[in-house]
Amino acid sequence: MKPADLTKENVIARTLYGSDVYSHILRQYYPADFLMKVSGDDCGWNRNPWDNSRPSLHIWMEKVDPEAKLPRRIARHHDSSGHIPDGTFLDFAERFYQKTGDELLQVISDELYLNLGKQENQGLLFQTPFVEQPHFSFFKAPVANTVPHKQITVRDAYNYIVGRYAHNRTQDLRRIRDVRRARQFKATQFDYCTFSGTFSVRKEDKLIQHSGLLCLDFDHLQDVEGLFRKLQTDEYFETQLLFRSPSGDGLKWVIPVDLTECSHGDYFRSVSAYVQKTYGIQVDQSGKDVCRACFLPCDPQAYINPELL
Repeated sequence: MKPADLTKENVIARTLYGSDVYSHILRQYYPADFLMKVSGDDCGWNRNPWDNSRPSLHIWMEKVDPEAKLPRRIARHHDSSGHIPDGTFLDFAERFYQKTGDELLQVISDELYLNLGKQENQGLLFQTPFVEQPHFSFFKAPVANTVPHKQITVRDAYNYIVGRYAHNRTQDLRRIRDVRRARQFKATQFDYCTFSGTFSVRKEDKLIQHSGLLCLDFDHLQDVEGLFRKLQTDEYFETQLLFRSPSGDGLKWVIPVDLTECSHGDYFRSVSAYVQKTYGIQVDQSGKDVCRACFLPCDPQAYINPELL
């Protein structure tokens, strides 16, 4: 039986009218340098994989019914070179995935982490039923985008990380040897979140609510797996989420904090000192910023506190 939530309308609603589908597919062809520039309803002229990568692919969003009052839109494309027929994002996705109908909708949902067609999730994006968890902001790439896309929970972040959404870009990043190019690739290709809170805009003075979480970043570790095991069972801090960094040589450790005892900054300094003394490891000091961006990679072996599942 087809899941009730696996519909074209739900895909349109959760992918900015389908424009995110175009962006995702084009990233597969141009992982190092693709960035769709959206201005209003226009997504600009983009590199065309069927025209030797020339900028002949125009993508835009238009109203489904020009006379309707509600702004129901759908993303469409036009290939000025004539290599592929004009159509909607579904036609474009059908050509890329070689799938149709419900099978196509499901692969789009899986690839873009929409959580459609999953009966246990009731088809709601970033929905965590029955368990009250802290929320924080989730942002779509690039990191220059400072307006949040959704509010999510630790469980949602875990599902994203252990899933395959960031698999290709994580593998591509780990093949880049030039440090500067790797940093640029990460900044433009990876979605990210602000574990410590929800924001209207990713700025310290735009914090809506602190999540009660602190994310500590450990870079360039000599023994990633050894520290992973130690942090997972730390004596004083109850690990909420623990995963390898996009580069693969670091860790991200998310723990709860009680802001009634001290400030975010004081907590960060105290925990950093504790980690240094206990494990002999330096914490990346950029983590002291409450609005610090944390890139979300693919890590199938990430750990989540079982109570959050």
